Amino acid sequence: MADVDFNIMPVTEARRRVWHARREGTQDIAAARDLKLTIHVSMEALEADWRMLEASSAVSLHQGFDWCAAWAATHGNQLLLVRGSIGQKTMFILPLELVRGRLFRTARFIGSPHSNMNTGLFAADFDPITCEQLAAGLIADLSAKLSRVADIVTLEKMPFDWHGTRHPLASLPAVRNQNASFQLPLLANFEATLAQINAKRRRKKFRISERRLEALGGYDYVVAASTDERLAMLDLFFEQKAARFKALGLPNVFQDGETQAFFRTLAAIGPIADGQPLELHGIRLRGEHEGRIVAIAALSRKGDHVICQFGSIDETIAADASPGELLFYHLIRNSHGGGSALFDFGIGDQAYKRSWCTVETPLRDIVLPLTLRGRLAAWSHRSAVWLKAEIKKNKQAYAFLQRLRQRRQTPGGQSESGED
Repeated sequence: MADVDFNIMPVTEARRRVWHARREGTQDIAAARDLKLTIHVSMEALEADWRMLEASSAVSLHQGFDWCAAWAATHGNQLLLVRGSIGQKTMFILPLELVRGRLFRTARFIGSPHSNMNTGLFAADFDPITCEQLAAGLIADLSAKLSRVADIVTLEKMPFDWHGTRHPLASLPAVRNQNASFQLPLLANFEATLAQINAKRRRKKFRISERRLEALGGYDYVVAASTDERLAMLDLFFEQKAARFKALGLPNVFQDGETQAFFRTLAAIGPIADGQPLELHGIRLRGEHEGRIVAIAALSRKGDHVICQFGSIDETIAADASPGELLFYHLIRNSHGGGSALFDFGIGDQAYKRSWCTVETPLRDIVLPLTLRGRLAAWSHRSAVWLKAEIKKNKQAYAFLQRLRQRRQTPGGQSESGED
């Protein structure tokens, strides 16, 4: 399928015209000048404002307080929390962490290697009209405040049009990320949702999978109800994924202890007001293989947005029944109701995602060098993104790169990059 660029919820032309008409207003420029940036190293100091900002549907769940706190608790990176305020009111928070590499010191979104989409946190009444003034001021202020500890700020995997608004930082220098994210809108009912993606074919595949599993004694679609059940299914996921990566000769991005501790911390958190950080779902066999779980998926929910964080299958049993596809059928059907409007398959271009999804959302990386060395880091980042995009167009080159990354992965850690 040829690449397509869909915006999940495009900004209306009416709003764009309003922004354009008011962009030169002196009041807006004055407001931008009144914006004050401060750097914080404690999440607790910002918790009240943070939780207020994250309630917006335009804020990615990966910038939620609980998500970031779980990462910070399981990783030793210094936090650099950028707060933008006008007077006493917090207008935005950029939750960053400092990562020291061999050559560069990078300030990036907390937990960026395992996030699907990042937005930062912005107040609902933050006026995007001032975005150009904000961009200029942000670069200058971050350089002044962070250049002694960081060489570059990278804000990766950002949708510039999301939930009906243009991102306030969209005018900053950016490069298109080599990966997009893929979504399926959830309509009034499951039948209407399936109609978007050839309902007849989907139901046929579902019936074939069910018949093949019934021949083995049947199955249950299960949702881990307690913390212990979620943790047990998560550990099984780690085992299944490790076997899958090994069989394919790919690096295991879930291998290191810190990453596993992070997801265990999330799994221990139960349902919260507008969703749940990590649910575990599975296909469990009956009969001869009673209790054997052959497919697992983890979902995160925030408001009307459901994201599939990861999934795995046990290919040693009933592989011809396509238990992973069967599980997605149940996940999407189960996501209807309760206000859910979007099922997100996350970042990365894979055939099964394109078969389920009608929307492709382009993501971009904002790259802000803070030092002379940071300029080299920015060039390196842009070059790497371009190279990865080109390599992905060549299946043989992409397979070779993955094998190389797998060999470079140490027994006790993960490869230098957790993403492709």
